[in-house]
Amino acid sequence: MTRNYSDLIDEEVWAFIAKTAESYPDDAVDNSVGEQRRVYDVMCQAFAQPYPDGVTASDQSAAGVPVRVYSAGTPDRTVMYFHGGGFVVGGLHSHDDVCAEICARTGYRLVSVDYRLAPEHSHPAAFDDCWTATVWAAKEFGDPLVLSGDSAGGNLAACVAHHARGRLDGILGLVLIYPGLGGDGSAPSYRENANAPLLSAAEMAFYERVRLAEGQEKPTDDPTYAPLLDSDYADLPPTVIISADCDPLRDDAPAYAARLRAAGVRVHWINEPGLVHGYLRARHMAGRARESFERIEVAIEALGQGLWPYDD
Repeated sequence: MTRNYSDLIDEEVWAFIAKTAESYPDDAVDNSVGEQRRVYDVMCQAFAQPYPDGVTASDQSAAGVPVRVYSAGTPDRTVMYFHGGGFVVGGLHSHDDVCAEICARTGYRLVSVDYRLAPEHSHPAAFDDCWTATVWAAKEFGDPLVLSGDSAGGNLAACVAHHARGRLDGILGLVLIYPGLGGDGSAPSYRENANAPLLSAAEMAFYERVRLAEGQEKPTDDPTYAPLLDSDYADLPPTVIISADCDPLRDDAPAYAARLRAAGVRVHWINEPGLVHGYLRARHMAGRARESFERIEVAIEALGQGLWPYDD
C-alpha cells in the first residue's frame, strides 16, 4: 500500500517539490537522455546559491577525470564528493553550491568528480572514474579522505570504500546521503514509496536499465556496481547513512547498516521524516532539509577528525 504524503510532508517541502516540478516534471524520464540532462541542469540552477565567503574552486584533471577542487583556508582533510543523478544526469555544475557549502562548513578541501554518465558509458565507467579520482586526490594532496555522495553518488562512494580495502590507506569515513545501495526491491520502502514525489519506482527502473549496456547482465556479485552485492563488509571505514523517509530507496540504508554492524564496522543511520529524494536542494527553503544538511556537515567534519559523535 502506498502512503498518504499529505500527512507526512510539510508545506515547506511541498513548496520544494512544486518548484522542482516546474523544471523537472514527473514524466522527465520519458524524454531523451539529452533532454533529461537539459531540464535537470535548469532545475538545479533554479536552486543554486552563491559560494560562501572564502570558498574558491578550480577545475582540474584527476589523471584524466574532470574534477572541481574547492578550498577555504588551509585544509588538512579532503572530501571526495560524488554527485547524484541516477548515473544519467548531473555533473560539476548540478551540485556546485552543495559542494561549496560543505567545504565552507567543514573547512576541508572538497573534490567533486565529473564521472562518465550512462547510457553512453555503461558500468563500470562511473566507478572507474570515481576510483581514479580518489587515488589521484590521495596522492595529490596527501590528506586523509572522507568519501561522500548523494543518491547514485552515495552508491559510488560506498563502492569506492569497498574497493579501497588493501589498495588505498587513509579513508577516515563514509557519509552516504539517500543512497541507492543495491537493494533487491523486496523491502517495504520500495512498495510504500513506489509513487513518492521526486523519485518513483518507475524512474528507478529506468535508471537501473540504462546503467547497463545492451545485453549486459545485471551483476549479482559485483561490489563495484552496488555495495549490497559484496560478501565481505569487514574493515570498512566508519559510516553515516542518511535516508529520506518518503523515498523508495529508504530501506537500502538499514540493510547496509545491518551488514556493516554485523562485520564490526561503526555505523549510524539517520532516517529523515517528511523528506523526499533530492532534498539537498531544499536546504535553503525547508527547515527539515536545512537541519538534515547540518547533520550531514557534522558527520563529514567529525569523521574527518576521527571522531564518532553517536551512541552506536
